[in-house]
Amino acid sequence: MARVRECVDNLHGLLTAPATSVPDQVAIAESSIGEAPAVVSYRQLVEQVERFAVALDALGLDVGDRVVVESRTSAAAIALLLACSALGLPFVPVTAEVPDRRVQAIVDAVEPALYVRDAGTDRTGVMTMDGTARFGWNEWEVDRRPAARVRRRREVLATDTAYIVFTSGTSGRPKGVVMSHRSVVTFLRAVLGDGRVLSGDRIASTSPLHFDFALFDIGIALGGGATLVPVQRELLASPRRFVAHLKANRVSQVNGVPSIWRPVLRHNPELLGGLTDLRSMLFAGEEFPLPELRRLQSVVPGVRVVNGYGATESMACSFTDVPNPLPVDADRLSIGALHTGAEVMLIGEDGTVVTHPGVVGEIHLRSPALFSGYWNDPEATAAVLVPDPVDSRHGQVVLRSGDLACWDAEGGLYFCGRADAQVQVRGNRVELGEVEGTLGNLPGVDMAVVVAVARPSGDRALVAYVVPTRPWPDFDQAKAVEFCARELPAYMVPRRIDVVSELPLTANGKVNRELLRRRATADLSVNRSSVTTRTEATHD
Repeated sequence: MARVRECVDNLHGLLTAPATSVPDQVAIAESSIGEAPAVVSYRQLVEQVERFAVALDALGLDVGDRVVVESRTSAAAIALLLACSALGLPFVPVTAEVPDRRVQAIVDAVEPALYVRDAGTDRTGVMTMDGTARFGWNEWEVDRRPAARVRRRREVLATDTAYIVFTSGTSGRPKGVVMSHRSVVTFLRAVLGDGRVLSGDRIASTSPLHFDFALFDIGIALGGGATLVPVQRELLASPRRFVAHLKANRVSQVNGVPSIWRPVLRHNPELLGGLTDLRSMLFAGEEFPLPELRRLQSVVPGVRVVNGYGATESMACSFTDVPNPLPVDADRLSIGALHTGAEVMLIGEDGTVVTHPGVVGEIHLRSPALFSGYWNDPEATAAVLVPDPVDSRHGQVVLRSGDLACWDAEGGLYFCGRADAQVQVRGNRVELGEVEGTLGNLPGVDMAVVVAVARPSGDRALVAYVVPTRPWPDFDQAKAVEFCARELPAYMVPRRIDVVSELPLTANGKVNRELLRRRATADLSVNRSSVTTRTEATHD
């Protein structure tokens, strides 16, 4: 197939291995409501991988040359990613949802040898480079051949880059997280070894391909010999179509950010009772509001719910079962069930290891599955891949996550917010998560997000956005302010509370805090009242 020998710790080798033991098992099931499922077996997947590998190899690309792949999650896209892995070509996934300017910034950063897009997509105005092609299942068309290059590499090594995923960067530019084959394969083997996936599972993936959660779904499904069921983005907007899709495909596990369940829970929660094949739900990416989580458990009482936690820089590190039912007095979820081979340390502000319950420290992760670094950014890499705080003499590094957490008396680990979410208000340090948690305890509040913005006077102010559980006339904003004033110091009380029908989301399904910050800044600049109501939805 390829010009190189298969590496033991290679993403291609792990995810195509079931073709040897269960070749006729369905690897990927793609379908639309009202249409017969289009299924691809492991044998068919491997055959398509080989066809793509031959086509890529004919372009003269060398080990390490980057390939940008623009596509939705599909059998053809997965086959192309695995062909890139077999040849040692790091893939950089993007989707049609990623704006042109961001795609151009990614292209400028990684200088790909090839940009390949799904035959159904059209990225006009971006593709002026040499090396462009279009693909589909049994389709391959080169628009512009890559520039001629010299092949200097002969083997694909475990330490070579498997992929680069771009996340938001503090500098305003997208930041490329580089993962080696060894790191991602080690992580996937650990998760599979912990029994998170069974060979007969049918796993629904709801995240876009450019989000590392989608790569996690692909990895555990194919690595475990299970069936991946991609859920396209347009289905998530319709609760009925989304649930019907899960039911028609006999999905046993659904993975995604918490927000995928919000429309269903708000409009058609009774539909979830019809998912008789469903046995587990795994969420990650952000915290699941506890009122919504309790509602979810009430409509699917026998389904296992798993809280996934971790950074893109390690793909993830813990998968903790949520108590079922969630106790009425629970105000947070544990993240303490680490995958095999991972270990967490909490480091205090004085640089020492935190061991006492209730004391907050920054999460530092020991793991063989850490990322290689940020693409072309050694300074940012050195800030998070740091010498082991316990003993730096062995030369090993750990991941300084920027997340804050604490232990409880029983050894449970609890997320306490971001170190960079701590802001100064009138000289006082404020953890935004604490204010959000207080608002979340207010009757009638479904979800709350708090942002800190600079006022024209130069000081900072807190602005809250809340989604109510009841119609607008039943939500008393003045009482919400009074509630915060009773529960929090004066400097932690939001200056304004905006009521919104829904919160803006990024393309990855997370709350778009940057958009809320810009909106709050604009509103404060015209000196709006301290409590307002927005009856329209907030959109990006």
